[in-house]
Amino acid sequence: MEEIDRKIVSLLSRNGRMSFTELARQAGLSVSAVHQRVRRLEAEGVITGYIALCNADVIGLPLTAFVSIKPFDPAAPDDLPSRLADLTAIEACHSVAGEENYILKVRVASPTALEDLLQQIRSIANVSTRTTVVLSTPYEHRPPTV
Repeated sequence: MEEIDRKIVSLLSRNGRMSFTELARQAGLSVSAVHQRVRRLEAEGVITGYIALCNADVIGLPLTAFVSIKPFDPAAPDDLPSRLADLTAIEACHSVAGEENYILKVRVASPTALEDLLQQIRSIANVSTRTTVVLSTPYEHRPPTV
């Protein structure tokens, strides 16, 4: 990736709503050149989308937890992500090395909601769970260093 493309990706990862005019100014290019580069980066799959980050506390999901899951039957098909895909409280699903197979990042409204979600995960996926409740998050959604 060219250095100027790295600069564009870095700027957009910090502010996905930056105007092409401001992006061009900070990147040192014309607006049309920046526009072409951004469209190319999108077409190449470097930039995969733009999202709004929400304050979980404000939208009623103040409890964040990480749920490690391990199947009861290690010989069972590895289809856990697809079986859990409809549980919208799961924000992220990571396949991991180690004792567990996956770590889920979940956001819920209360300890009771977490307990209900854990029961759903266990019954849908036939897994054991180990849960770590987040007490605070000093930082999150840090842009990548490119």
